[in-house]
Amino acid sequence: MRARTWLVIIAVLLVAVFVAANWSTFLAPTSLSVLVASFEAPLGLVMLGILSAAVLAGAVYMALWQGTILAESRRHAKELQAQRQLAEQAEASRFTDLRTTLLAETARLAEHIAGANEILRTEIRDNANSLAAMLGEMDDRLRHTP
Repeated sequence: MRARTWLVIIAVLLVAVFVAANWSTFLAPTSLSVLVASFEAPLGLVMLGILSAAVLAGAVYMALWQGTILAESRRHAKELQAQRQLAEQAEASRFTDLRTTLLAETARLAEHIAGANEILRTEIRDNANSLAAMLGEMDDRLRHTP
């Protein structure tokens, strides 16, 4: 338990011990006035009733206050969860967009590489044909030389 709870328990016990020790005095009848009328009643019991009512009112107030705080914290937790889900959805959307962009870029690069490979093959073929023609020409010269 918290220190506050212990303080409340100790205070209630001290009041109970005080009332028990002075019970006969608490029950002694006294003339009481409420500005408009007067009546006979035990002053100790009246004051004990007022103290009990004040403690009860404080306990009810604290319970309502704790309930309000609990409800507010639950509302905040729900809002945080909703914001977290929105952020996760936005991040997933960004990942999807990034994946789409990367796939498009990869496809574009593959086309570029395929085109470059085709150009390279054409150049190699042309160079091979040129080299074959040059070798054939040199072979003809070597055969026709006296």
